[in-house]
Amino acid sequence: MRETVAQATRTAVPGGPATTRIERSRGTSLVRTLAEILWFPVALFLGFLFCFAPALHAPQPHHAKVVVAGPASAARVDAALRRQHPGGFDVTAVADGQEARRSVLDREAVAGFAGGGRHPVLYVAKANGMSLEQALVKAFTALDADGGRRLEVEDVAPTVGKDLMGTTLVYFGIAWSVPGYLLATTLLRAVTFNRRRKLLTIAGAAALLSVVGFLVGVGLGYLPFAPGALGVAFLLTTAVATFASGLAPFAKQFFPALGMGLFIVASIPTSGGVAPAPLLPTPFQWVHAVMPLANAVDALRGILYFDGAGVLGPVLVLCAWIAAGVALLGLDAWLRSRRAARRDAEDEPEDVAEPPVDDPSLEVPTPTALPIHRHHFGEPVPMLRGTVHDAERRPVRHAAVTVMDTGGRQLVRTTTNERGEYAVTGLPEGYLTIVASSSAREPVVHQRLLRSGAVIRADFALRGRSGAKSR
Repeated sequence: MRETVAQATRTAVPGGPATTRIERSRGTSLVRTLAEILWFPVALFLGFLFCFAPALHAPQPHHAKVVVAGPASAARVDAALRRQHPGGFDVTAVADGQEARRSVLDREAVAGFAGGGRHPVLYVAKANGMSLEQALVKAFTALDADGGRRLEVEDVAPTVGKDLMGTTLVYFGIAWSVPGYLLATTLLRAVTFNRRRKLLTIAGAAALLSVVGFLVGVGLGYLPFAPGALGVAFLLTTAVATFASGLAPFAKQFFPALGMGLFIVASIPTSGGVAPAPLLPTPFQWVHAVMPLANAVDALRGILYFDGAGVLGPVLVLCAWIAAGVALLGLDAWLRSRRAARRDAEDEPEDVAEPPVDDPSLEVPTPTALPIHRHHFGEPVPMLRGTVHDAERRPVRHAAVTVMDTGGRQLVRTTTNERGEYAVTGLPEGYLTIVASSSAREPVVHQRLLRSGAVIRADFALRGRSGAKSR
């Protein structure tokens, strides 16, 4: 023993091999700790840097669809636009000015142009966003700058008076979208809710938010009265909350970054607010086509200003997000059942599963003893509760209650109150062993199966040891 200590002392001298190993280990630990601290804010920083700035720094047309009355006029306009804005417009010929106007109303094009007659006419829709309208007017005004003809602009889908920029729908969409993600994070704390209750909570919250938001928008004059918008708002909140809930068990500690990356960093700049989709660079137009917020805004525009034109596609995208979320929840349930069946078959003890990490501001559920009193808003809900009494049914106060997993590892320990009651929360699913004991009494053991969303009871009757007095 002395030789071993002496050898360790000799090798741990400053500059020696042991000292070098210790310093290297400390350096590795420091780097790992810094990486764990910084990866999330760095990921968000890069997301904002490479999503917001590239998408919004210089909005200009990218393959914006326009129609022109007459094949000859269409060829001339197409050639001129290609020279002035390479890749900015996709021009299609239609029969006449009425069809050009109808194409804008049917949302088949963002602008229609009729060059015949004394004054050329440009049909636009402010409901698609004022920035897009201004870009179209500027481009088509330049076509006849040398001809001396004045361009007439007709807004075929004007917005309500208090939506001068045509962007209010985006703000309402954000109000219906971001709370859906936050709802998914808070549902991770609802340890007594099974998947069915969580889906019902999502549906109820989505219905409430859609009704309140719509009534506020109409009441303040920001939205026209069109009840169909309620359905789109409901689908948006439901899609975000359901998909985020399904994603959480698989993303685990990366869930906050993935959730915020999807529903905030990638969604907001491609939503069509500051820059409508035709003004976004092509890669961001692809993102716009699949994001729930962007599709909800497109559907809302169709319902509120275009008599339902172009609504079906965005609604189907929102439904696809909901279906994907439900599928992820089902896959997680199936994987859990398979793992449970494998453990039962192999007769192996079940480890306590790490719960998925929710929003960084929320505490991860851990086995915790609770005080016994009337439940107050915001407090954890008990998952295990019960009473301890003696053979005469009198409560046993200060009795020790220990909860263990199937491997015998202690999860939490608590004591009963004056009425012999106890409560515990934050427990993992599966079989639990609960032991109640008190001095001068024989301990009693119960085993209970805790399922997702359930609250279980374990009541104990302690009998005195032979030859000992009960207290």
